[in-house]
Amino acid sequence: MAIAFAITASILIAEVIGAVVTGSLALLVDAAHMLTDSAGLLMALVAASLALRPPSNRFTWGFRRAEVLAALAQAAVLLAVGIFAFAEGISRLFDPPEVSSAGLLVFGIVGLAGNIVAILVLGSGRGANLNMRAAFLEVVNDALGSVAVIVSAIVIATTGWTQIDAIAAMVISVLIVPRTVILLKESGTILLEASPRGLDLLDVRRHLLELPHVSEVHDLHATQVATGLPVLTAHIAVPPGCFHDGHVPVILKDLQECVAEHFPVNVEHSTFQIEPVTHRESEPSTHA
Repeated sequence: MAIAFAITASILIAEVIGAVVTGSLALLVDAAHMLTDSAGLLMALVAASLALRPPSNRFTWGFRRAEVLAALAQAAVLLAVGIFAFAEGISRLFDPPEVSSAGLLVFGIVGLAGNIVAILVLGSGRGANLNMRAAFLEVVNDALGSVAVIVSAIVIATTGWTQIDAIAAMVISVLIVPRTVILLKESGTILLEASPRGLDLLDVRRHLLELPHVSEVHDLHATQVATGLPVLTAHIAVPPGCFHDGHVPVILKDLQECVAEHFPVNVEHSTFQIEPVTHRESEPSTHA
């Protein structure tokens, strides 16, 4: 990720210079995109470093959720850039400035080459977590933006149609938006503590109730702290006799093995409160 950040920051500087020299909106928009991507990769790098810190008494999960916050921040900034770029592109369609096609082509090729290297660097780790996925998508989208810049330069050089520069800028902005919406949705879902994707709590409840001595399951919650870290809690009601005949340790073991091995999302961090069936009467009625 550090290598990808260095490459992206270098391309950013080159594209800013190129936008000033050529007068290209497409290159300027791509440079703005690169600015947010560089900031995003920097946030991702910081988040990845924070995630390695051990838990403490105050931060009992460590800083694992930093990856989600970084992804959310990247998505929000990119969405704003995409909307601005599209609006600016529309205005330039009606008043296109002069654009240097030769300079535009050179800087487009430089940007594409750098993005390809960054894609190769990040490609193997893109599935590790949401933060790495966001970083990988950043550079893939940058590469597509560079392709749009190169196409724009070729069209201007061969036809003299300068409006293509504004269209290329709009294409880049359109490429930004869908990805940002997905990232906003995924990171927002985690922050809202929705159940992890692939974990059906109705199915979980049904399987837990099938275990020996389990009379009732309530106050069942499942959330995701960060990528690869789902957690589940539940109150398990059992007959009072289980507390006297030694069944409770066996029940607890069965419960933990069930949620850790049976479902598509294996929940290795689970907390169960085992209680007598009569205890439900003293709990709030809002518990599910």
